[in-house]
Amino acid sequence: MNSSSAKERRALILRLLEQTEEVQVTELSRQTGISEVTIRKDLTILQNRHLLLRTRGGAMRRPIENPSQETAVAKKQMFNFKEKERIGAEAVKLIKEGDVIMLDSGTTTLEIARQLGKFQNLRIITNAVNIATELMAYKRFKVVLLGGSLRVNSLSLVGPLALSTLRNFSSYKLFLGVDSFSLEDGVSTHNLEEALLNQIMIQQADKVIAVFDSSKFNKRSFVHVANVNELDCIITDRAIPTGMTSKLKAAGVDVHLV
Repeated sequence: MNSSSAKERRALILRLLEQTEEVQVTELSRQTGISEVTIRKDLTILQNRHLLLRTRGGAMRRPIENPSQETAVAKKQMFNFKEKERIGAEAVKLIKEGDVIMLDSGTTTLEIARQLGKFQNLRIITNAVNIATELMAYKRFKVVLLGGSLRVNSLSLVGPLALSTLRNFSSYKLFLGVDSFSLEDGVSTHNLEEALLNQIMIQQADKVIAVFDSSKFNKRSFVHVANVNELDCIITDRAIPTGMTSKLKAAGVDVHLV
């Protein structure tokens, strides 16, 4: 099936995603007779229009927004993965040898953990089981994994034990994962226990660096975490909504775009 018109190709992609949850670049190229490079460009354009989500090797249907529902971390890892890799690399530039850092749970903070190879001496506090596992591979960092109850969706530890343990530590820099963000409501998340833990993390950190891709902007989740003025820095991608960067800087937030 040849589809020479860009509009026709993109409409076909969206029709296929109505029938199946995920499509692959190779299969789309075969069906349309168009190169994989062009198909990837089509998927990027559709993602920028918030019509689908890019995955490794293809794209998937954008989930219906529901603030009471939370996407599992295994699925989140497929969303906007290139942006998360770039955000992770930029975040690592803010870390210095010998730092004490805190890594919140999340797929973007996981990318930070994956890119710490140049360091020899770091102390890292985290509430995420998958991040702690990633850090174990370095065999040279001092890692503190908070105790608590395991949340399967986020692979994070929460609850009274996590809160009481966290209060014993402070860090130079907190890298905060974000589910939803808006200028009016600041940072919010789906889960009350996660929100409470994040609030204590912010209190215990000298510098709060929020790391999240542009798809999280202008959204609000169930539970409030922090106001904009509680953030020192935001690292995100260049698809940030128009005018948002200047508004954040006016609010005193340092913005890094990747």
